[in-house]
Amino acid sequence: MKLVWSPEMALEAFIETVKTCKNIQESDDAEMISAMVGGWKPRLIVEAWASGGEITTSIGLEIAARHLGARHVCIVENENSRSEYVAAMINHGSQVPELVMEEAKEAMATLQEVEFMVVDGRCKDLYKLFGFIELSHRGAVLVCKNTMQRYTVGFHWDFLIGEKARVTKSTIIPVGQGLNIAYVKKNLKSRKSTSKYCSSRWITRIDEKTGEEHIFRG
Repeated sequence: MKLVWSPEMALEAFIETVKTCKNIQESDDAEMISAMVGGWKPRLIVEAWASGGEITTSIGLEIAARHLGARHVCIVENENSRSEYVAAMINHGSQVPELVMEEAKEAMATLQEVEFMVVDGRCKDLYKLFGFIELSHRGAVLVCKNTMQRYTVGFHWDFLIGEKARVTKSTIIPVGQGLNIAYVKKNLKSRKSTSKYCSSRWITRIDEKTGEEHIFRG
């Protein structure tokens, strides 16, 4: 039976997220992201989780996906990260979504028509995960969380997405450790299927003293 979305379902998902995460520190971003999912109504939700990170966003995504009947997939970096993620979700009484444990390119190749994606700014493959995304025909909402971390200094959506898509709206919200949000649409005029990041060898260096990130072509 096909699940039909309604505004009431989005509200229910938001309320459940608030109740579930109310006793967990740093839950503000989870509530906001859950509400965004409810408003966008994606069919495929992808997240990339970094070991040691908070679990509240994952809980919010799981709740929203369940209420909307959407597919929820989480990319983890290795076996230790997978075990940590599963334990945290179960500990909070949440269902564990589909898990993918692959390198960025291989992981994203298995996920077509992405409509909502959340990546922890501390993920080692942050740039590649967004760079290899295969967007839905209606575009996607992309979220980079923990943008106050030094790993995301110099973060630019246009640089990540490249010629295969265009950023129509973007904003930075000081919630949790920072959310960088963008709405992107496919660039139908471009014949290239890979981003600028993927088509060239880009090298990043972080100045340990200033925290500034320098990006240049190798």
